[in-house]
Amino acid sequence: MLIEQSFGRSIKRNDVVRQFWPAIVVFLQMLGLTLLLLQQSYGQQVEESRFLLDNVRVIVGDGTVLESAALLIEGSRITAVGSRSEIEPDVSVEVIDLSGKTIIPALIDSHAHLGYEGHTSWGAENYSRENLIEHLQRYAYYGFSAVFSAGSDPDALAYEVQQAQLGGEFSSARFLFAAGMAPPGQGPNDQFLTHTVALEKETGQRILYGVGSVEQAGELVREIAAKNISVIKIWVDDRGGSQQKLAPELYRAIAAEAVENGIEIYAHQQYAEDMPGLLDAGVSGFLHGRIGVGLGREIAQQLTAANAFVVPNMGLGELRREAIGSDPFLRASLPESVAARLGESAQRLREPDRIEAREAELRASFGHLLDANVDIVLGTDAGAVPDHFFGYTGHRELEIFVRMGMTPMQAIVAATSKPAQRLGLDDLGLLQSGYSADFVVLDENPLGDIRNTRSISSVFLNGKVLDRTGLAAGFVQ
Repeated sequence: MLIEQSFGRSIKRNDVVRQFWPAIVVFLQMLGLTLLLLQQSYGQQVEESRFLLDNVRVIVGDGTVLESAALLIEGSRITAVGSRSEIEPDVSVEVIDLSGKTIIPALIDSHAHLGYEGHTSWGAENYSRENLIEHLQRYAYYGFSAVFSAGSDPDALAYEVQQAQLGGEFSSARFLFAAGMAPPGQGPNDQFLTHTVALEKETGQRILYGVGSVEQAGELVREIAAKNISVIKIWVDDRGGSQQKLAPELYRAIAAEAVENGIEIYAHQQYAEDMPGLLDAGVSGFLHGRIGVGLGREIAQQLTAANAFVVPNMGLGELRREAIGSDPFLRASLPESVAARLGESAQRLREPDRIEAREAELRASFGHLLDANVDIVLGTDAGAVPDHFFGYTGHRELEIFVRMGMTPMQAIVAATSKPAQRLGLDDLGLLQSGYSADFVVLDENPLGDIRNTRSISSVFLNGKVLDRTGLAAGFVQ
């Protein structure tokens, strides 16, 4: 369970301040009382804080919405959700009126690669404990409660950061990570592969587990299980002929041994046509949907029958053609020089052209997934390539989901309860009694326009408000 870290500011006096000190003392006393009430209301620096958010639209995360509802928070947990008439808090509970605002569960990114992005550069040289923590905090800033880093982290360092976070050393989105498996010396894209290999040498820790035989597959899965890693990502991709594709007999052996050890297998597959064989082997999720003509009605139905989830992951290709540096929502968390570099240019357009025939193919394929009730979950591949940023890309992916045919409510479910269920986060993704108080207060209603997920008023993690202003100040330096 995450324990939030409080934020504070120091006050310094100079000669002018001394002159007016008596008046300032009275002011500070009044300000201190006000801040104390706010801290009690928002759960900051006060143990087991109790407060009720009233008269607010609550989007539960399961497809339902409660109008003019109330949310009772006690400590790190939600203890009641419903109409105000149904909730009778103790008289000591601070009631905060949020008329006109909307609350959604904090979002979850089911596919990312943390640690390598440095904003002015990208690569193994940026991977550090400090950078990993900053990336997790960027996710929190953008309203995320958790992120899954898919097979590119040094295992011991990742585990240490995860445990430090759980121990309350810093406040951020929860960190989940996987082991990566592919043919020896292969897996990530060629650029990324160079950096993962370099990072392995630098840290002396495992990132990629090279599988050359059926016997070795079983041995490596058992080695991963001994490290208490619960997910293995496999790469089934020859990278346009530059690498060797993981053979079916090997991924079947990996999956069989994983079942014996209670480990799930998520796949990066080259084409939609690879999905049926991987489904037969027991893969439970696909981190690249390969949405398009290859993913038709039949494969969509096979995905449903196998109870497998799909991360469409469409923003990775789309956003690299867009002048994202001109977007105020992103600029707020970037150094000015980085935002300027990503502004409008010959390579990045303010409004990139979309080929209607291709759009029709994507919508049709996405529609097959919707018609078959496939579990579509939010994932961005953020951090896998330079300038594909944490948190921001998740909001953009939701916009693409709606453009492809989802309703805003379906998109919110795909970003909250669905990934929580798939990643084993049993206390996240829903605004229900007993769940962790991880949610986002929005100024505008995202059910009317999915872009309103950007209208973040505040972010709460474990019942405590996040200092987004303080975080942003650090990000832009």
